[in-house]
Amino acid sequence: MSRIGNKVISIPSGVKVNIGAGQVDVQGPKGKLTSPVPAGIDFALSDGKLVAKRAAETKQLRALHGLARSLVANAVKGVTTGFQKELEIVGIGYRAEVRGKSVIFSLGFSHPIDFQIPTGISISVEKQTRLVISGVDKQRVGQTAATIRALRKPDPYKNKGIRYLGEVLKKKVGKTGAK
Repeated sequence: MSRIGNKVISIPSGVKVNIGAGQVDVQGPKGKLTSPVPAGIDFALSDGKLVAKRAAETKQLRALHGLARSLVANAVKGVTTGFQKELEIVGIGYRAEVRGKSVIFSLGFSHPIDFQIPTGISISVEKQTRLVISGVDKQRVGQTAATIRALRKPDPYKNKGIRYLGEVLKKKVGKTGAK
């Protein structure tokens, strides 16, 4: 019995849900998203509530029940409020700036890094060392944040690099000299 799959998704006002074959289209004030639905999982809309149901009790459908419900719930939340991730840049001389449809990073390399902003994602830079990545698709926002973080991963020895806001690093001790 899937606890997550059995939860009801409440549809806020201003959001339109269209249930099609193999997908659920969600349209709201922030945009439009399409969520795939595996075969054997059906969605029913009644009284502003969306319910996911399984066609059979097989192991595979039980596993996909909660996944399909979560994907549709994330789509509904994305088109109403959206998602965002915050990153901070730590290091002397490390900074970022938005120029048109790209972000220019200075991360201690011999060259600046030009990162193209994906479609459907907006990036704003606050005080050169703080980035806010926002969009309607949770997966794209998270993947963009992970890609930017991978440009200069946090160094456990010097505590420098790009990290998520609030991420705690355990600082490692370096080598000790000859005694």
